[in-house]
Amino acid sequence: MKLLTNLIAGFAAMTLMGAATAASNMAPDVLVKTTANDVLEIIKNDKDIQNGDTKKIGALAEAKILPNFDFDQMSRMVLGKYWAQASKEQQQQFVHQFRTLLVRTYSSALAKYRNQTIEYKPFRGQPEDTRVTVKTQIIQAGAPPLAIDYSLIKESDGSWKVYDVVIEGVSLVTNYRSQFANEVKQNGMDGLIKRLAEKNK
Repeated sequence: MKLLTNLIAGFAAMTLMGAATAASNMAPDVLVKTTANDVLEIIKNDKDIQNGDTKKIGALAEAKILPNFDFDQMSRMVLGKYWAQASKEQQQQFVHQFRTLLVRTYSSALAKYRNQTIEYKPFRGQPEDTRVTVKTQIIQAGAPPLAIDYSLIKESDGSWKVYDVVIEGVSLVTNYRSQFANEVKQNGMDGLIKRLAEKNK
């Protein structure tokens, strides 16, 4: 679980999220920069969040992070061939539990924020692109920079949403895919959903 440890230590993924206002009119790199500043300002000015108020942290994650994720796309990618083999009910249950798992992960990351800063790499996307990568680095005092790449997909309404986060060259989706595939092989789709539900309690 080194990937998730780095994610939490670097607090990375939540910085690209933020209010989904006018997202459809923003280029993906502009969306990342604008909303990152938004979220960081909230954290810096909210003593309760800085002190680990779990309710406020969870509410911030729900309001500012989740609207900018394409959970259906992520779920399909994470489950691979098992997505098509699952029933509609199993798919819905998995998306719900996977979403909850990510809320917990990002809430933990928010709670560990300690004045890290973000450096943005030059954006290489083209106007006709429907999938792009926004490259950043998390600058941390006393530690090497943490490279974070955000993979975004253009939705049918023109907005951009995250479908993967790559940390130091390791994909969040790929990392989960390996874990979940092993669980499905051993205990079936219902077993995976049950395990996630137990983790999320």
